[in-house]
Amino acid sequence: MTKEPTAAIYSTEQVKRARVAVATVFAVHGAVTGSFATRVPWIQDHAGVSAGQLGLALAFPAIGASITMPLAGRISHRFGARTALRGLLALWTLALILPALAPNLLTLCAVLFVYGATAGMSDVAMNALGVEVENRLDKSIMSGLHGMWSVGALIGSAAGTVAAHIGADARLHHTLAALVLTALGLLACRGVLDLRSEPDEEPPPRFTLPPRSALIIGAVGFCAVFAEGASLDWSAVYLRDILGSSDGVAAASTTAFALTMAVARLAGDRIVDRFGAVRTVRAGGVLATTGGLLVVLSPAPAAAMCGFGLLGLGVAVVVPLAFAAAGRSGPNPSQAIAGVATITYTSGLIAPSAIGSLAEATSLVVSFGVVTALAFGLVLGAGVLRAGDRKVTGSAVGGAPAKSPSGS
Repeated sequence: MTKEPTAAIYSTEQVKRARVAVATVFAVHGAVTGSFATRVPWIQDHAGVSAGQLGLALAFPAIGASITMPLAGRISHRFGARTALRGLLALWTLALILPALAPNLLTLCAVLFVYGATAGMSDVAMNALGVEVENRLDKSIMSGLHGMWSVGALIGSAAGTVAAHIGADARLHHTLAALVLTALGLLACRGVLDLRSEPDEEPPPRFTLPPRSALIIGAVGFCAVFAEGASLDWSAVYLRDILGSSDGVAAASTTAFALTMAVARLAGDRIVDRFGAVRTVRAGGVLATTGGLLVVLSPAPAAAMCGFGLLGLGVAVVVPLAFAAAGRSGPNPSQAIAGVATITYTSGLIAPSAIGSLAEATSLVVSFGVVTALAFGLVLGAGVLRAGDRKVTGSAVGGAPAKSPSGS
């Protein structure tokens, strides 16, 4: 079993500062995503690609992330958790510069693969450290950390919207944003826990199949992320094409869904601490299922918007709790977190296209019937997140050394 050196036992104040530091890291990570998303039309025009070619290119971030996520544990084993996060996060923030430089489809696919690879590895590293801080504080923080990611994404997208509105060149915008976010990330990483492996500890394998526990937990995350991706990408289309709403109302439904998720994640930790991970996810599944039914059966845009809001509330805390459960599910936390992350990234990748394909074969109403069924899967599968209910034994602040989250 990996242990951190005795000298690395932290005081309560140090762990509290580490919580602020890792929350800032989550916000920086989200800001990169928000900055990129708002300039996709500019990147498409600059690269000269069609809508179909852009769709192909946008699959490469998820492919890059899924392939390289297992490497995060080995990097943390080699360099220590703090140094690994510092390097991986800097690579991710600097990777924001690359897509706007791509002159054609081939280079765009290549740089988006790199963009996704750095995103995925830094994602695993920061979630592993987040789980460790949560263990030491003995209270839920993972939902709030993911809420900070959403806040960062909203800030990044707001800045990107302003840049797009004034007609700023995305190459300049993304270079400036990358430099600022890199500086913020490096500063934040100074405060995270510096966990290291024992010198004689065997490093984790470069690539390995996720453990069985991660596959089971990941299945619950898959349901939540599928519902999230479908709602974010298709809610506006649903209101416009199925219920005949205006473009403004349709767009507002997507914004409302994103804000609902962010608020729910920021408030989710108190609920998890009071009711536990299993009951929280089960109740969320009921809300999401109710929301899905409201969307499918709704005769008017207002009711459907309420349904999408309930979907957002219901799935908001599932992924943070899946990461937390994975981090406590076995002897290799980072490996388990990488497995869950890979499954959820895959779900986010296939959800929009799956909804579109099913809608073309049947209807968009049927597509969201499938989303509703997956939301009900949260009610049935919530029990597998029982590991997310903390049972701290010797990992609290000042106690015996805890396991390094590097999976090493």
